[in-house]
Amino acid sequence: MAYDMDGVRAAYPALADGHAYLDGAAGTQVPQTVIDAIADAYRLGIGNVGGAFAASRRSDGIVAECRRAVADLVGGEPEGVVLGPSMTTLTYRLASALSAQWGPGDEIVVSRLDHDANVRPWVQAAQRAGATVRWAEVDAATGELPVEQYDDLLGARTRFVAVTAASNIIGTRPDVAAIAARAHAVGALTYVDGVHATPHGPIDLRGLGADFYATSAYKWSGPHIGTVVADPVALEGLRPDKLTPAPDEVPGRFETGTLPFADLAGVTAAVEHLAGLDASASGSRRSRLLASMAAVEAYEDSLFDVLLGGLDGMAHVTTYGKAARRTATAYFTVVGHTPRAVAAHLADRRVNVWNGTSYAWELAGVLGLRESGGAVRAGLVHYNNRSDVDRLLEGVAELAGGSTRR
Repeated sequence: MAYDMDGVRAAYPALADGHAYLDGAAGTQVPQTVIDAIADAYRLGIGNVGGAFAASRRSDGIVAECRRAVADLVGGEPEGVVLGPSMTTLTYRLASALSAQWGPGDEIVVSRLDHDANVRPWVQAAQRAGATVRWAEVDAATGELPVEQYDDLLGARTRFVAVTAASNIIGTRPDVAAIAARAHAVGALTYVDGVHATPHGPIDLRGLGADFYATSAYKWSGPHIGTVVADPVALEGLRPDKLTPAPDEVPGRFETGTLPFADLAGVTAAVEHLAGLDASASGSRRSRLLASMAAVEAYEDSLFDVLLGGLDGMAHVTTYGKAARRTATAYFTVVGHTPRAVAAHLADRRVNVWNGTSYAWELAGVLGLRESGGAVRAGLVHYNNRSDVDRLLEGVAELAGGSTRR
């Protein structure tokens, strides 16, 4: 398709402020349709679910439609969509429930490529259960997570494998399907962190082999809502702590407290927005999502070639991560400048980037960047354009030969 960048950008009110929003890996802006959906939910009136009155029935419908939308986005089933305030919160909740089945002698496998939200909940749960934690290592030079190491890491006592679908700082997209196949061969479950991967291309959790797939709507133009999508059968076998009168069915038993119904309406609107990015796509919402997100991936990859090529062409810049498959995410340092100073210099030029470890705690250590304040992260999403990239490159080029600290 011919990617309609002008049309895409026009959908986002925040982009009118003239800033280059290259901080999408930390959270995206939202289109007007999402803003309207949230406002309309409040305007029309909502109540808690399960009531006999119209406002309650509207909330029932919002929740059900949100589950269907998220299922369409990742290729799951609505009955397996767990909703909550964040991926981290839900992962801790699932870690507590899953680890109730672990004991001394059992093993779990985590990776140093992952955001800490897909590491620490499992490590802490394993420690409480007396299970052993084994680590999949990253090749520091390439940023790859070699699949072959899992042949040695997995065995008869492996109960669980956590792995990311894409690194949130260097963009590496490991071969999750191959890792999951190895895990399933020894009877282990897989928990895939899709927070960073989901905005950048089509997702098929069955193709990935994910027993649990986590994602966050605010990374793909929605409000701050987290979700974990699983096979409903897998959820049926788990008994999380909950209030006695709270729902006992799946997936409701995992959703503590009252859901933010208006925000859930925004999640559905965000999925609809993504499904419409390829105006030529037709068919079911799932079909339109696959086509649109494939177009997003192709567009971002092309623009990322310009961004990464420009950074790599500067002698005073070092970039990290050279994986064969990656998202459009650059992680770099600038000689003579702290990451914070670089981010501040770019902010003065209305270019928004992030700096630090971005919670990729283990990977920052592997790269030798943890103690020095991490690096600068510039991430592309589907509403970024060539002007955004050019402004970033111009700002970084200005830092050649200088030295600042902030």
